[in-house]
Amino acid sequence: VGLREFPSPKGKGNGLGRPVGTRLYPAPMSHPPRPRALIGWRLLALLYDALPVVALWLAVAAVATLGFHLAGHATRENIAPFSGWQWAIWLACWLVTGLYATLSWRRGGQTLGMRPWRLKVVDAAGGRPPARVLWLRYAVASVSVLAGGLGLWWAWLDRDRLTWHDRASRTRLVRVARLSRSDDGTAPATPPS
Repeated sequence: VGLREFPSPKGKGNGLGRPVGTRLYPAPMSHPPRPRALIGWRLLALLYDALPVVALWLAVAAVATLGFHLAGHATRENIAPFSGWQWAIWLACWLVTGLYATLSWRRGGQTLGMRPWRLKVVDAAGGRPPARVLWLRYAVASVSVLAGGLGLWWAWLDRDRLTWHDRASRTRLVRVARLSRSDDGTAPATPPS
């Protein structure tokens, strides 16, 4: 490890036979630190996102139930398991959840559940990914969930700490720095760029 000299506080020697005013510190490492997998933050965001998603599913179910009865089925008749109606409801729930996620990611890079934890979806260059890429991310994340979350846990093994859906869509989840406050405790007048 190379050493670099930096000025020391005035009037104090460094005890190494060097002139007063210099200290030796290790040189910065040549490779960047490995990114964090953010598994805990991802799970917390998913937990928070369950609230609006369940509300959307309830709305889909209400519309489907109304449609089922308007189609001539008896009021007390249930939708049969694995019937065409039930598959249509599941597909509608998946699509509504996808709209919630992709529109949120497209608009500001965050869903409601990602905001308190300062998580954001960005493309490889750090910008806003296009809608097509976000739908690919959502589709691969759905496969990951169906596989028992393997795509999420994969981030612990991946050299870049990316999940299946991060890697497939060439996006990543980053943690955004906190906004700084001014001296009087209010938010800054202009947002940081």
